[in-house]
Amino acid sequence: MTSLDDLKRAIREVADFPKPGIGFKDITPILLEASLFGRAVELMAAPYAGAGISRVVSIESRGFIFGAPIALRLGAGLVPIRKPGKLPAATQRVEYALEYGTDALEMHNDAVGPRDRVLIVDDVLATGGTAAAAAQLVGATGGAVVGFSFLIELDFLKGRQRLPGRRIEALLHYT
Repeated sequence: MTSLDDLKRAIREVADFPKPGIGFKDITPILLEASLFGRAVELMAAPYAGAGISRVVSIESRGFIFGAPIALRLGAGLVPIRKPGKLPAATQRVEYALEYGTDALEMHNDAVGPRDRVLIVDDVLATGGTAAAAAQLVGATGGAVVGFSFLIELDFLKGRQRLPGRRIEALLHYT
């Protein structure tokens, strides 16, 4: 059986990407091996089995990769959250601060309702800004955020601090 150590060993670090000084955690080697990818999905979904998740919200773009199979595993619908202008129907939008400016996310108005129990999925928890914005979008619909599931958490960036009181599960940690 694939272990967390196997998953961590598969991640490739790319120096100075996307800019100098950044050590990018490249997950594509995990995606290339069905056993690794399947195990990552299984482990990311497992903490929320039996939690009554009705919607899995996945964040553009690598969150889509994990969100879809996790939604299937949990018997939930999949809700993509995207950058502005990418969704075809009426949306709601939230802007959030980045260290170098602002960004925004959108979600279809009818994707999550007040009775929905939501799991938010992404590949990496870094500073927490994107995850917090996703939770804000879900909250604006009346949906209940049950928790977050990430493949990787960059602990040194303290993203959890932007998500106080939230259940956060991450498979792999980098300190």
